[in-house]
Amino acid sequence: MESGTITGEAPGRTALLIIDMINDLDFSDGASMKPAAEAAAAAIARLREQCERHRAPVVYVNDNYGQWHSERSKIVEHCLREESAGSNLIRQLEPREDDFFVIKPQFSGFYSTNLPVLLPKLGASRLILTGLAADICVLFTAADAHMREYELWVPRDTVASGNQQRTDWALEIMKNSMKAETRSTEELSLDEWLEHGS
Repeated sequence: MESGTITGEAPGRTALLIIDMINDLDFSDGASMKPAAEAAAAAIARLREQCERHRAPVVYVNDNYGQWHSERSKIVEHCLREESAGSNLIRQLEPREDDFFVIKPQFSGFYSTNLPVLLPKLGASRLILTGLAADICVLFTAADAHMREYELWVPRDTVASGNQQRTDWALEIMKNSMKAETRSTEELSLDEWLEHGS
């Protein structure tokens, strides 16, 4: 984990997780995912601004792209290179100094990372999950969060997959099996979510 200051203050005990959005989209579904990923990035950017106003912590949970010695700056640099298809994602969502950055080795953000230690330190019992891909890393992270009894909001406009059908399928599983709220940020405001948890 890098950067970020643990204050123990998370209004509504909510933390925003941004999953695999620092991404070069260099994989088989990358090209088909790009439009939906960029739309999700715009929605996440608006949501993170709201979270910052409420002093809710922002936690990036990101793949290392096989660069096992990397840290935040090197991963950002790798995904911002000129030939990267995902460079626009990073321009919209580049981590800030006070954000937390957790590097994961597998699909779930909880697997072999310090996320299970960090979230209790932040006082978080409610998570907003956003990012890529809805049917893989977001879904696996949601399953692990649900098993740890976190209350979940996965705004449908802040996640993307290789196609909309897979995104809808994943959201349906998270809603029905993990009790996740899946309304979009246009249907449910952050203020309403925080008020519901207070």
